Amino acid sequence: MRRSNLALVLRRLGSHGARSRAGIAADTGLNKATVSSLVAELVERGLVREGELDRAGSVGRPGKSVELDGRCVGGIGVEINVDYLTALVLDLTNTVLFEQRVALDVQALPPEDVLDAVAELTSRAVRECRRRDVLPVGVTVAIPALVDVESGVVAFAPNLHWRDVPVVRGMADRLTGLLAEQPMPIRVANDANLAALGEFAMGSVAGTTDLVYLTGEIGVGGGVIVGGRLLGGAEGFSGEIGHIQLDPRGHECGCGRRGCWETLVGLAGMLRLAADADDPVSDPSLDLDQRLDMIGRRAETGDRRTLDALEEVGAGLGVGASILINVFNPRVVVLGGYFASLGPYLLGPMMAELRSRVVAPDIGGCRVELSTLGFAAASRGGANVALEAVFDDPALVPVRTSVRSSG
Repeated sequence: MRRSNLALVLRRLGSHGARSRAGIAADTGLNKATVSSLVAELVERGLVREGELDRAGSVGRPGKSVELDGRCVGGIGVEINVDYLTALVLDLTNTVLFEQRVALDVQALPPEDVLDAVAELTSRAVRECRRRDVLPVGVTVAIPALVDVESGVVAFAPNLHWRDVPVVRGMADRLTGLLAEQPMPIRVANDANLAALGEFAMGSVAGTTDLVYLTGEIGVGGGVIVGGRLLGGAEGFSGEIGHIQLDPRGHECGCGRRGCWETLVGLAGMLRLAADADDPVSDPSLDLDQRLDMIGRRAETGDRRTLDALEEVGAGLGVGASILINVFNPRVVVLGGYFASLGPYLLGPMMAELRSRVVAPDIGGCRVELSTLGFAAASRGGANVALEAVFDDPALVPVRTSVRSSG
């Protein structure tokens, strides 16, 4: 019961911000003495701290507010994508403690070699946690794939050419030494679903209960939040919107079919329109931001081929997004990945298609926003999922010795 009440108080502070002890008691239905005891324990564990005096609506002597702290714990999010890896650590206040992205031609490597590199990058994140005296509480691996979350197996990643890869077991085997010193769960999930959770938790539209997230990488991924919950599907395989077939006679897709949406608007499709194969912007060994900067500079200088390519991609985005808006009627569509980077050139043609194709008036009340999380959305979402373990059971975090001694 106490663990449950600790979680209730911590989650309330996480979702609603600083509150007085009396306010927490009113919000949760717990009595004031219980709330004071729970807050004291959460302070000892480094998960909350005393804030400013709370005078709002009070009679008599004001009390201090209590606010989320959690700088002593970290969630690790790792992303595997076609041409890069990312690792990121967030604390409980969503402050980034570590972030690193490395260029890697994942398509050209066997899964074993990729997992070696992912484990090394994850080890760096764990070492940074130790340097900061932060307790890592979990690792979530994001990957553009159909994922069996329960078994930790990537069932099919068309753009990586992976089938039935046991990612969680492979990571655990490679991190045996670290896990022996600091046990923590490892999970794997679809990258776009995690990015949607990241946007919902900390993006520019955080808290929007009905949203569709679209990410443009080599392929196209999507995550759907309905009523404040991720739409996972019966077997957890939802979100593969990049494989909506729009042109049966179109380009071959990594999934084996032709004319999937991602062949029209994914990064590979855009580059095919905008550049030749030997152009530096098509070189996967270069950092993705560097390549997108090149595209952006060409657009700024009026390069006709680049502008025509972006016009075509923007229109294609509108065609596919109109289907999703007609089905889900979201409040907002968030464009992430390279769509956000080149958004100013894509939004015009995209909105024109939406206005002509969405059945409901005024695009069903939906607006389109560019992600402010950029290419870190999936790793942020993964780190946030890892931190959920602390909100579920704050007692996972030990009492801080320095806090107890000073008390």
